[in-house]
Amino acid sequence: MTDVSIIIPVYNGENWIDECLEAVQNQQFKGQLEVSIYNDGSTDGTLSKLEEWRENLKEQSVFVVIGGHTSNPRGVGYAKNQAVNQSSGTYLCFQDIDDVMSSDRVSKQFQAAKSETNSIVGSQFHRKPDGSTERFTKWANQLTPDQLYSQIYTSHGPTLIMPTWFCHRSVFSKVGGFSEGGKGEPEDLIFFLQHLEMGGGLCRVDSDLLMYRYHPGATTFSIHEDTIWKIRMEHIQKQVIDQWETFTIWNAGKQGKKFYRFLTTTNQKKVSAFCDVDPKKIKCGAYVYHESKEKIKPMVPIVHFKSAKPPFIICMKLDLTAGEFEKNLMSLNLREGVDFFHFN
Repeated sequence: MTDVSIIIPVYNGENWIDECLEAVQNQQFKGQLEVSIYNDGSTDGTLSKLEEWRENLKEQSVFVVIGGHTSNPRGVGYAKNQAVNQSSGTYLCFQDIDDVMSSDRVSKQFQAAKSETNSIVGSQFHRKPDGSTERFTKWANQLTPDQLYSQIYTSHGPTLIMPTWFCHRSVFSKVGGFSEGGKGEPEDLIFFLQHLEMGGGLCRVDSDLLMYRYHPGATTFSIHEDTIWKIRMEHIQKQVIDQWETFTIWNAGKQGKKFYRFLTTTNQKKVSAFCDVDPKKIKCGAYVYHESKEKIKPMVPIVHFKSAKPPFIICMKLDLTAGEFEKNLMSLNLREGVDFFHFN
């Protein structure tokens, strides 16, 4: 077995191949390195371009495995699984064809992963073009080690972004690979949450090791927001709310009420109140939920956040109120991951 296999799924990636594989060629890693690429039915010049690079990388003692098919694309999850299955590395370094790793990425994550064999090891990153998704990038790069776990239910997705993942092969095997539902399925989020449910760990190398490209053709844009919402709702209820006797929803507006509506009936009954700072919402006194099927109208009180009782599910987006929401939350001296979880 080689030390590290770089796992690259590709579909019509001709425009990105040179920059991606040049960065692989420039790795400072001193161990045995392999690149495993699976071509998921590309119709452009991807395959011929990959064959050109096979010889270039061989000259740098980097072994290249190229697999694939010529039928209709089977999806990113399928392509990743095939790339892993045809590889031989003890450790797996995941890389999208349109992203570019720094020259020290493999060496730094390899060192971290050797002592974190049950963890997904990520890294910090930057976007191209500059300034793309600034709030998301700031959020992901500044999470504390504890927040890597406590903020897993936010709309941002995994707290370690997929193109920075690095792990021991056993981590992949334990989960059983990626879901293969095809276009529109968040296979990385599903894998990430399953990994955590199985007791897996999370770790981030606090160095910028990846250029994470932002462009309209990225796979992310094929995933519907409602699909991610349902997955997040399922997991936060199973892992958090099912264990609570009562809780408060922070936000009596649209997002808080949507969260309430998507709760199971059992968990709706656990909601002791909504809390907010808006005098108009608080003056209403209660939120009345019309459930036509059962012909019941539960009434949930709306109170000021200072009068609310933890634990909280917070349905507020961060970094949007010039620090006012964050200041209010901090004033309660609560413990993130115990007294509150973010769902924004």
